Amino acid sequence: MTNAFIFPGQGSQKIGMGKDLYDNFQVAKEVFQEVDDALSISLSQIMFDGDEKELKLTINTQPALMTVSFAIVRVIEDMTGKNLSEIGDFTAGHSLGEYSALVSARSIKLSDAAKILRLRGEFMQNSVPVDIGAMAALIGVDISIIEKIRSNYAKEDDIIDIGNDNAPGQFVISGHNSIVDKVINDHKSLGIKRAIKLPVSAPFHCRLMESAKENMKKFIHDLEIVSPKLILVNNVAASPLSNVNEIKDSLIDQITSTVRWRESINKMCDLGVNSFIELGSGNVLSGLVKRINKSVESSSIQNIKDIENYINILEG
Repeated sequence: MTNAFIFPGQGSQKIGMGKDLYDNFQVAKEVFQEVDDALSISLSQIMFDGDEKELKLTINTQPALMTVSFAIVRVIEDMTGKNLSEIGDFTAGHSLGEYSALVSARSIKLSDAAKILRLRGEFMQNSVPVDIGAMAALIGVDISIIEKIRSNYAKEDDIIDIGNDNAPGQFVISGHNSIVDKVINDHKSLGIKRAIKLPVSAPFHCRLMESAKENMKKFIHDLEIVSPKLILVNNVAASPLSNVNEIKDSLIDQITSTVRWRESINKMCDLGVNSFIELGSGNVLSGLVKRINKSVESSSIQNIKDIENYINILEG
């Protein structure tokens, strides 16, 4: 069995995530405490007992999801006595999940990732004024629909891009709110089965994020990164990356580029992966894997019971 560990992105957060790990495992508690110390805030309190609205703020969501994912990694490693790189071969993450993947592959330090993700969230949130940008999930249509949308609705300065290419017939558009609303209103006539506006605070992964990309350049270039101990398949090119400078460039480009998740999964399948394990809050990515390739295994690990079941399988 060739394993890939995959890490969720924004939208998978929920109040209470990771609390059972914090309460029952010292190694997990240390992960949460290290992030709290790095950010000089009690992010763990926001995650465990906070207001959902506060957790949904991008500056909190991004480091919070990474923290939960890495806490799960540390518990698995503690219980098995093995590093994640001794259990799996590949890793990938959806948007901010790529940072979780890099931390888990010992490419970026946990505290550094927490700080950079909070900055990333701040810059992305502030890149576009409120209500100017939006995102919508389109289901039941080919990705080529973007050109039809642009020709029908986009004027010279209007922006509408593919934010996420998630699975066959399922992707996300990102750009100006006026165009997103028109697509939702006219989706049937455009041949789109369903169009759902996403509850996000900004239009991520499109050209409207250009200022966030520029602001992040210095911080990512200064970030201490080493070559990952698992094979990283990145969002931007949907291909393996190990060179440190290329990883940094990819993390910068990722802010305005499409998350090529469908292609990333297909690439790992082509390279021999036949089991995908999602580590973190929610099970969105493991569900997408099933849509992309029905012949491979996929599962999610979110809590203690999931971890115990997984370790029983490993040891079985």
